[in-house]
Amino acid sequence: QVQVVESGGGLVQPGGSLRLSCAASGFTFDDYGIGWFRQAPGKEREGISCISSTDGSTYYPDSVKGRFTTSRDSAKNTVYLQMDSLKSEDTAVYYCAVTSVQCTLVRGFFNWWGRGTQVTVSS
Repeated sequence: QVQVVESGGGLVQPGGSLRLSCAASGFTFDDYGIGWFRQAPGKEREGISCISSTDGSTYYPDSVKGRFTTSRDSAKNTVYLQMDSLKSEDTAVYYCAVTSVQCTLVRGFFNWWGRGTQVTVSS
């Protein structure tokens, strides 16, 4: 049974940092790419990072480029999202998802999703 579980969310002040984790099981981790998405209240779900399993290549949209970094640990079947210089507009539920397409942010290419973890950036 496939499981994708996010953790690490919480309340942080503007300018602060958080590291999210995505623990995956039930499939061959090294065969799949991992994406991170977020959804703020009243907004569409937005892709914010992806990481390939073949060469570790990553992609970030301009909204988070230079502030967010994703990495993967195959020994732990876990992907991380390091978020620095957080802003109030980063407040959202953050989701991890699994794709066979490697690095993409097209939602339709993702097979399995976690339930999300809340990140709130506020003073």
